[in-house]
Amino acid sequence: MSRIHDMGGRFGTGVIAGKDDADVFHEEWHARALATTLAAGALGAWNIDASRHARERLKPRDYECFSYYEKWMAALANLLVERGVVNRADLQRAAYVAEAGVRPAPSLAEKALRAEQVATAMRAVVPYTRAAGPVAKFRVGDRVRTASYNPNHRVKGGHTRLPSYAMGRLGTVVRVHGNHVLPDSNAHFQGEAPEPLYAVEFAAKELWHQDAEDSGDVMVLDLWQNYLEAET
Repeated sequence: MSRIHDMGGRFGTGVIAGKDDADVFHEEWHARALATTLAAGALGAWNIDASRHARERLKPRDYECFSYYEKWMAALANLLVERGVVNRADLQRAAYVAEAGVRPAPSLAEKALRAEQVATAMRAVVPYTRAAGPVAKFRVGDRVRTASYNPNHRVKGGHTRLPSYAMGRLGTVVRVHGNHVLPDSNAHFQGEAPEPLYAVEFAAKELWHQDAEDSGDVMVLDLWQNYLEAET
C-alpha cells in the first residue's frame, strides 16, 4: 500500500491536532456531508470497503489539500459516477441547483433516500462475519510475521488493511475472530472472499524501534490470514 493516506509513523506531517469530543462537527456542512454519504451508501451500489478505497484513491495533491469531509465528498462524487448512479452532467446540474436554489433535477431526486426511510436503512447493516471460508491456520499464542509488502494478490497495489508501519513485523495472535469478508477483494467488487481474521499484538518497539517509549506499550491490529505467516 503506497497511497498517501497510509500515514502511520510518517515524518514531516506534524502533530495531529486534538479534538474536543463535544464538538462533533466544526461546520454545518460537515453534518450534511456525513448524511449525504450515508444516504448514498443506502443505494447499495458499493460497500464500505469500496468507500474507504475511493478516499484512498484521491489524487495526492487533492488528498493533501482537502479537509476531512472534503475528502469524503470528493470520493463520493467519484463513486457515484463510477458505479453509474449519476453522470458528470448530473453532478454539474446538482451544483447549479445548490447555488441557484432551484428545484432538484429529477434524475437525482428520484434516487434520494427519504427521511422516513433513514431509520430502516441505518439498521440494515450486514455483519462482516461469515460461516464459510478457510480453516484458521493460527491459534492464540502463535507468533506470526506480517507480509513485508502489499498483500493484495488480486489487484496490484490495491486496497488492503495492513498498514505500512506494520509490514514485516513480528507479533502474537491474541484472538481468533473467525471468518470475515476480505477488504482486499471486496473493495474492488471481486467478491467477499472471507477468510480468518486475527487480533495480533505487537510490541511498540517492534513497530517503532528507537522511537517507542520504554513503557512496555503494545498495539493490537486486526489482520486477515493472508497477511500473515508463521514465525520462522
